[in-house]
Amino acid sequence: MCVIFFCADSNPQPGGYKLILASNRDEFFARATQSAAKWANVDHVYGGIDLEPGREGGTWLAIGHSAGFFKVGALLNLTGEPKPRDAVAHKNILQPHNHNSNSIGINLCPKPTNSNSYRHPNPNANPNQNPNPNTNPSKGQSNNEHFLLGRGMIVADFVTQADEEHNILNYNGSLLKDCTKYSAFNFVSIEIGSSSQPARVKLLSNVPPTVEDFQNGECYGFGNSLPHTPFEKVRHGQQEFEAIVKAHGASSVETLSAQLMQLLRNKHKFWPDDELKRRAPNWGEGLSALNVHIEDHAYGSRTHTVVLVDSENKMHFIEETMSGLDPLGEWSRTHIEKDFQNSV
Repeated sequence: MCVIFFCADSNPQPGGYKLILASNRDEFFARATQSAAKWANVDHVYGGIDLEPGREGGTWLAIGHSAGFFKVGALLNLTGEPKPRDAVAHKNILQPHNHNSNSIGINLCPKPTNSNSYRHPNPNANPNQNPNPNTNPSKGQSNNEHFLLGRGMIVADFVTQADEEHNILNYNGSLLKDCTKYSAFNFVSIEIGSSSQPARVKLLSNVPPTVEDFQNGECYGFGNSLPHTPFEKVRHGQQEFEAIVKAHGASSVETLSAQLMQLLRNKHKFWPDDELKRRAPNWGEGLSALNVHIEDHAYGSRTHTVVLVDSENKMHFIEETMSGLDPLGEWSRTHIEKDFQNSV
């Protein structure tokens, strides 16, 4: 996933929303993916699932509700960051469109028996190019080399567990200690409980290892760079998102979601962009739009997602995703409604 905008407010205005979230998932069009649904093995969790062979079960965005709390997790690749020194890719995933991925995980998907985690590509490099010049998997694994853990399970573990160990504070604390075991990422976590307690929002980056807190009721946008050096598309997108929330934050689900989907479909290229050019010199201009389409590599914004939770704890998970390999072709739409008003 390459961009996310959201506002989390545990005590919204009358007719408002506890959560307003809009995101684009940028990925190779050929990657096998299950559309948004309730996870088969975890009744209270909703989201898409990666079905790429060798990494089944990972996710880039999911929301769960348990013990009176909504939990949202989202993962974004940090573009242009090298893998940790001496890390190696698993031999089963050295394919042109997923060169930068490895995964080990548990099964959260209804069909596959072996499940591994979702991994983002590194658009800074040619899809067929080894992203780490210090690593050559064909030469085997030395004693100093190590496998990186799959990042998709970071989201899954957070949203599926409701115990104290997995609350937003403890989970991020534990993850921070082990975050160098993964390729570069931003992990967005949101926890929304009772109206008497402000929503808690954190962003954990592992290059360098840091955790930052963000405020209840504010609008935020994050992408594939560190939060204090956003890409131009994220900066402009956050401004537009904030304007939508201000104008339509108490509107119907239909009106608000339509406005957010329009934002996610924006193909304008916010170029030049010094930070994006630095991180992705080869693909920078192509990645500079909120709605990415890099035709030569069959890569782009293949899924648009809007998640809304109203003041009565009714959730709407709305996803528009490509049905085939052509972003100008057919798209499928999923709208999941779930009332958590009386759930504990």
